[in-house]
Amino acid sequence: MKYMGSKRWMLRNGLGELLAREVRGATRFVDLFAGSGAVAAHVATSFQIPVVAFDLQKFSTVLTSAVLARASDIDAETLWRQWHTRAKASRVSLRPPSALKVTRERVDQQRRWCAKQDWQMTRAYGGYYFSGLQAVWLDALRQTLPRHEPGKTVALAALIKAASECAAAPGHTAQPFRPSRKAKPFLKSAWHSDVVAHCKDALSAICKQHAKMIGTARVADANEAAKGVEKGDLVFVDPPYSGVHYSRFYHVLETLARGQCGEVSGAGRYPPTKERPNSRYSVQSKSAEALDELLGSIATRGATAIVTFPKRKCSNGLSGKIVAELGGKHFNVERKEVLSRFSTLGGNNAHRRARRLTHELILVLRARKSPSRRSSARAPKSLAQSSLSASARR
Repeated sequence: MKYMGSKRWMLRNGLGELLAREVRGATRFVDLFAGSGAVAAHVATSFQIPVVAFDLQKFSTVLTSAVLARASDIDAETLWRQWHTRAKASRVSLRPPSALKVTRERVDQQRRWCAKQDWQMTRAYGGYYFSGLQAVWLDALRQTLPRHEPGKTVALAALIKAASECAAAPGHTAQPFRPSRKAKPFLKSAWHSDVVAHCKDALSAICKQHAKMIGTARVADANEAAKGVEKGDLVFVDPPYSGVHYSRFYHVLETLARGQCGEVSGAGRYPPTKERPNSRYSVQSKSAEALDELLGSIATRGATAIVTFPKRKCSNGLSGKIVAELGGKHFNVERKEVLSRFSTLGGNNAHRRARRLTHELILVLRARKSPSRRSSARAPKSLAQSSLSASARR
């Protein structure tokens, strides 16, 4: 699915091997910024260790719980057949306008029709991020989810992934494509995506994934969650790098996860501000303080941490250098640098591709032997000095 700073690339480029090395001596794996759930799911499906994941947004915990909360496969075919039958019956009376041709007039027609409907996704996002037909299917599938767990969460996770893959937006759901001359081909392509087929495929893939040991995923602030870290935990820290709150980019998926939102407004069809979680990590004046506080909590509890962050200076004021220095205040630090890919939030004036290569730091933070010496910062080891295995290096 579309996600800022997804760690799937890094898992194949050094992070996966490092996690395998560090998880051996840990009693629990704690992911404080779960995001798309890629790292938490990787650890849960690969190692005999309980995984606990946290994120500010519900859609993230749904994606992560769909894997962490199960220790066996699910029969995807039966689950889909029953779910799809209910959804098809639910939407049979709704006949949205055709989106085969995408013109300004047809887009306006779609928007007028969707605005009159009672269903949440259709009224809020139909004619914008989704065609009327796509939005109706999203609502119908959302309203007819399986009643019992784990099928309910697995189905909702599949629906969220399908919505992300089909959304008519450049990278994320901050703003939809407009029916302009340049953007119209992208809008048409997105609106012609089969939401139902995407959902079925996502369901089939998720049903095959499960944890080796049952874990959990919960909505929580990372700094609050860190207060529950214990000695022996391996804590994964992948904080935001954007100076814009992530809820701006994922409000459509959050609405789908919650099943409701208030009146939307603006070019991005945003719900009310009070419904969009904010993070200190996306505020320049607060990001360093928040990370310092977080790392201090982990160090005080004697846990080991793995921190990933872009080497460059980011829009939230943090950089790889700052993150490494903050780590050195509280821990002994091992440092590694790898290539990763990050989102340009749909492109920018210099580079229109939605994702670009970037250098990213991976820091292994180990508690010092003497807590009384924690205040005397020690510089991070260089890559040459690091004891990271040679096989994990580029």
